[in-house]
Amino acid sequence: MLVTDGKGTPIGLHVDSAQKAEVKLAQTTLGTVRVHQPKGRPRTRPDYLTADKGYDSREFRQYLHRRGVRHSIPPIRRTGRWRSRRLPRYDPTRYAQRWIVERSNAWLQNFRRVLVRHERLLTTYRAFVFIACLLIAVRALSK
Repeated sequence: MLVTDGKGTPIGLHVDSAQKAEVKLAQTTLGTVRVHQPKGRPRTRPDYLTADKGYDSREFRQYLHRRGVRHSIPPIRRTGRWRSRRLPRYDPTRYAQRWIVERSNAWLQNFRRVLVRHERLLTTYRAFVFIACLLIAVRALSK
């Protein structure tokens, strides 16, 4: 999973097995964010989070609220007994900016070693993903 800034530069990364739900890995991924400031401690929480419907869960929204992170997560339209549930609100104009993260994922997929996983060990694959993110960040700084 990848956390990016407003320009698409990776600032947080977490690689795990494919069997876990993304919403379960989101808290761990947000814990990897460390943006250094000119003075003081590094920032460890984003101002705003934009995510897709896969992250629609009450527990995750409460986690973001406890940390003071505003978010734009569209609700899943459920049928049956969930229909009477009041759907949480989200900002569609902020959600439209999600293409920046999708573009960053496409940049990662330009690296064949990351796109097609040949490594058996997760630590080796994590290293290649980290190197790819580092190259993306260096390219963003050189522009």
